[in-house]
Parts: sequence; C-alpha cells; structure tokens
Amino acid sequence: MEPQHLAAAETSAALAGGASPATPAAAATSQTVKPEWDAKSRVYGSDLMADLIRALDIPYVAMNPGASLRGLHDSLVNQRPGQPPEIIECTHEEISVAIAHGYAKACGKPMAAGIHNVVGLQHASMAIFNAWCDRVPILMLGGTGPMDIGKRRPWIDWIHTALVQGNLIRDFVKWDDQPASLASLADSLFRAYRLAVEEPAGPVYVCLDAGLQEDPIAESDAAVAADLPDPALYVRTSSPAPDPAAVRVLADAIRTAQWPVIITDHTGRHDDAFRSLCELAERWAIPVLDRGGRLNLPTTHPMNLTGDERAVLERADVVVALDVRDLFGTLSAIDRTRRTTRPLIAPGTRVFTISLQDYIVRSLTADYQRLYPAELALLADTKHALPALLAALGQPGEDAVGARVVARRTEVSAWHRRLREQWLAEARRVRTDRPIATLALALALWETVGDRNFVLANGDLHGEVQKVFEFTKPRQYLGESGGGGLGYGIGAAIGAALAHRDNGTLVVNIQSDGDLLFTSGGLWTMAHHRLPVLNVMFNNRSYYNSEEHQMNMARHRGRDVKRAVTGTRIEDPAVDFAKLAESMGVVGIGPVEEPEQLAPALREALRVVEEDRRPVLVDVVSQPR
Repeated sequence: MEPQHLAAAETSAALAGGASPATPAAAATSQTVKPEWDAKSRVYGSDLMADLIRALDIPYVAMNPGASLRGLHDSLVNQRPGQPPEIIECTHEEISVAIAHGYAKACGKPMAAGIHNVVGLQHASMAIFNAWCDRVPILMLGGTGPMDIGKRRPWIDWIHTALVQGNLIRDFVKWDDQPASLASLADSLFRAYRLAVEEPAGPVYVCLDAGLQEDPIAESDAAVAADLPDPALYVRTSSPAPDPAAVRVLADAIRTAQWPVIITDHTGRHDDAFRSLCELAERWAIPVLDRGGRLNLPTTHPMNLTGDERAVLERADVVVALDVRDLFGTLSAIDRTRRTTRPLIAPGTRVFTISLQDYIVRSLTADYQRLYPAELALLADTKHALPALLAALGQPGEDAVGARVVARRTEVSAWHRRLREQWLAEARRVRTDRPIATLALALALWETVGDRNFVLANGDLHGEVQKVFEFTKPRQYLGESGGGGLGYGIGAAIGAALAHRDNGTLVVNIQSDGDLLFTSGGLWTMAHHRLPVLNVMFNNRSYYNSEEHQMNMARHRGRDVKRAVTGTRIEDPAVDFAKLAESMGVVGIGPVEEPEQLAPALREALRVVEEDRRPVLVDVVSQPR
C-alpha cells in the first residue's frame, strides 16, 4: 500500500466510531480505486466522469433522459455493463430529486439525480428546495451546452444553454460548479460529494458540459484519465463537536432543573444521536417533544410526551432544543388566521440550543426562521454533543437531585402511558365513522403492518400516525418534505424502496391526493423498477390546507363559509387513484369509502406486496383531518 493510502487507512480506523454512514466505500477500505477498471475503456470524457462517480460508490442515478446527458448516459450503461450506478428512469426531474431525497434519509448516504439542462433544472427546482430545507445530501448532475458555440445545434442547444446554469438554484444548494476541463472533474465531483455530506448536509449541483462529455479524450489528457485519485483522501471529514465549557454549563442547568424539556427535530438523521437521545431522556427523566423532521425518539419511549406540547412546555424551567430550526414557532401558540403568536413557556425559562443551523444560511428565503433568544447556543453536531452531555452529567446520585429525577420519571412515564391509552381508545371509537377518520386509518394501517419490519417513508396523517404506531428504531419514519412543496411523497417512497431493496424491509407510503397529482408519473417508475411499496392514499378530495385557510378567513370576515371550497376541492370529477395506479402498472385497490372495507383492503394490499412483490396503491377516501 502506498504511504498516502496507508495514512488514509489509519485515519479511517481512528474515525470509525463516529464516521458518517455517508462515506464512500473507498473511504472505509482506502484501497486504490478499482484496479480492474481498465483505463483503456476511458475513451470519451463521459467515461472518465462515469468512473469518478463509480469511485464515489454512488449506487443509483435517478434521471429523466435528456440530450444534454447523452454522453454520460452512454458511459453509465455501456462502458462497464452491469456495474453501478443503476439508472432509475423517471418521468420528471422533480421525481428524480425526490427519489434521491428519500434514499438519503432512508440510509444516510447520497445517490445521484441526473438533470437535463435548463429545462430540467427548472422542473427540479421545487424538489431541490425541499432537499435544501430538509438538509439532505444529494449529488445532482446536470447537463448543458455545448459551451463551445461551434458545436451547438441551431435553436435547441442555444435556448438550453445558460451562463451559468447553477445560477438558477444557487440560493438553495450548498455548492454548484461547472468544470471546464477533464483535469477539473475529480476536484469538482469529489468536492461536491464532500460538501453534500458534511454537516449540515445539503444538495449540490455539478453541471457537465455536453462537449466535455462527448469529445474523445485528447492525448494531452491521457495522464488525467489513466489513474483515478482515491476519493477517501478528499471526501472524508468529521463534523464539529461542542465547546466543553458550554457543555458543562448545559449539564449544570439540566442537573438543577425541576422540569427540563428536550425539543428535537432532525437529531435522528444520525443513528448514534437517536440512541444517545434515548439514553439521555431515560437516565435523567427528561420529557421529550419530537417535532418530526426525522424520527428522533421511539414513540414508545416512556419520556416521549409528543402530542401534549402545550401542557409540557408550560411547566418547563429549562428547554434544550436539538436541531430545531423553528424554535420561535415551537415555543409559541399560533393563531393562523390573525397571524399572531403568544409564548408557551413562562418568563425566565432558560433556553439552550444545539445545532449547526448557523453554518448553512441563505438570504433567498427565511428557512432559518425567526431568531429566538437563548442563554447559550452550542454550534455542534448533536451526534457528538449528546455523548459529551451524557458524560458531563454522569449518573443521578442518591441526593436531592436523584430523588427529583426518580419522581419526574414516575410522573412522565405515567403521563406517556395515559396519552397512548387515550389515543388508542379514541382511534377505536372513531373506526366506524364515515367518511373514514384519519386516526382510524392510522390504526388500521398499524394493525396491518405493525408486526412487520417496516419503514414509513412518507406521510403521517397530520400526526395521527405517531399516536398509534410503535416506532422503535432509527429511520423507521423518515419525516416530511422539509420545504412544504407538493410532489414529494411518491419520489421519497421510491428512494426509500431503493435503500431497502435487498433487505426485506416493508416500505409504506401514506400518499396525499393533491401531492400525488403533481408527480403521478412516479407510479410508473415504481412499477418499472419493480419496487414493492405499499401506497395508502390519504384521499380527502381536497387541497385541504388551502380549504381550511379559506374557511377560517371567511369566518373571520363574516362571509359565506360554504363558498370557501371554490378552487380547493378535488372532485367533480373525483380522481380514481386506483385506476390511475393500474394504468401505470401498480396494483390498484379501491376507492375504499366504507370503514368495514378498510382492513380487508389493507390486508390484500400487503399480500400483493409480500407474495407478488409488486407495488400496490389502496385508495382510501377519508375525512379532511
């Protein structure tokens, strides 16, 4: 082994305990890059591009075919047949990026999304914004040009060439680049990968000149194409740990608090942080409120009081916010119609934050949210900060502090059990309601899949799922879109299915009706790639968020509430989602409109997924909320 690779191996071993799962395979082994990849097969610029992408251990490229990527497409499928990355064919670039979004959340590493030129980038922009707001690593590969005007076809190559293409999305990606030579490719692609996975993670965009893809490799570039650099030496990084003095201050605040509360949002993006939070909450009997950006704490954890936020926060004397972007909104009661707020915590409550939020701020949109006053803001990755906090706190003793912890544990555990029992009783009470109640739908789905190894890739029925589902392990629920953009769900479910393709995990997608109408072509991709996903439609036949706003506005102004549904209902005609699914190769069941039809329909859908290994969609017509 060469000295540089030996050094990389030693570094890999030293970091093994805290390494991100988003590290290329080469970084874990630090071998020279694929010696069996004969450099003689690198004839065109796109051949070198493809091998650099392979060196980064990218498993899939989701893309809608386009001429600006025809060179790279050929190299991916013909240069080394049968080797990754596999192309996942999509009908829209928004779906391509959403697939990569869901994949990254499901397994903690990035895949790629191919984006065709200016037009494809504009299609993809909503999904890119979702991924940016959700802090998810995606390697986006665009095509443009040729930049050499002598090689442009009249009309089409001109209107589809931008200067510079990345300007379209620069305000909501971590980085973009447009390498101008073959010698620039490794630096560009490796830097893109590194920046995508470094915390805070996010999407990156590398635009590849069509001329650079399609031209033969010149003799002057032969040396560049002959030997690929080892990505382990370029992409492996470690995220920041907290200031030890600040950790001691926070530990002292928790130790002396009567009623400390933890609020968490994206902490579960790391499996180790998920486990550390479980231990911290249990050891020090701290009630936890999970905002749901990821699954951060088991719904069965005795310290989980999510769902009773107001009563929990009103008692708090110390609040610790972990990876919470909208702390102001979390700590406020909101009147959505009047656009007013009032605080939920008492004056004098000590507030502490731990996040990397300040490291990734743009000015285009205020996704960073309103600044909230905190006694101390620790800039650190929670996967490092939580173990440090546990070490600083130690174990509760047999003194007054320990007695307070014991008493609090008893109270919070009983509170947790009471909430779960109330929700379960309510779900059983409404299971005969017509239209089908959302809580009854959640219970029926839990009773269908609860004994399986499953992951909920998308949808939570406005929080009703968490009331009856027993989520117990990291990444069992993947959270929402991040940016609130419609069209996310079906792509995210496909991405999760790719992440779990070979491990037997059941992938479930609770799919909103309006969301699917934006990107229904994802059903075809799911069928084409034979991904056995259980899709359950949350079909309230309305863009209900808008409908609810309109009803509230009409009431506030003393106007006709009945007219508020104009422009928001998805009816006359109602969409037959089962037939839509069937038309694209997905098994369709429904519409299910009667409560007694629900359980048999879900059981049949599960049978199709498990025995026939086909995707299925169950169209459930339900109440609005």
